[in-house]
Amino acid sequence: MSKDEDFRKYIRKVYKLTALFSSLFIITGGLLVIYSISPGLFNFKKEPVTPVYVAVEEDSDKIENGIHVRTGLVEAEGLMTVVNNCTNCHSAKLVIQNRMNEERWNATIKWMQETQNLWDLGNNQSIIVNYLVTNYPPPEVGRRSNLTDIDWYELKD
Repeated sequence: MSKDEDFRKYIRKVYKLTALFSSLFIITGGLLVIYSISPGLFNFKKEPVTPVYVAVEEDSDKIENGIHVRTGLVEAEGLMTVVNNCTNCHSAKLVIQNRMNEERWNATIKWMQETQNLWDLGNNQSIIVNYLVTNYPPPEVGRRSNLTDIDWYELKD
């Protein structure tokens, strides 16, 4: 029996060594695959990175293609007066979407002065209203055009 036990111990040692070498082989192979995919992972020397700062000049009054970049308003006489007085409280998009005639703009400004604490615009009110009426007039609403070239048919009861 002692030969059998010695043989079994020997086989166990061989099994353990085989398992150890197989594990090392698999781990080494995995590391080689990782290294081939991304060799930078194994670069342990840190090179100092000096950030490059670029000063970006932001022109808040820049106009491109006839549009004031910051607000989206159309470039025309009175633009900066509108920007300085209207965009302090709300977005220029609100001005663009509310297309009104001169009477309605004056009424809206009066309402804002009475209820929203808008300051007295003085002579600027006429400049603002002229700009808004000229560049953002109310849409022309009319009848649709007559239907032509349609093959009409009669409905049967």
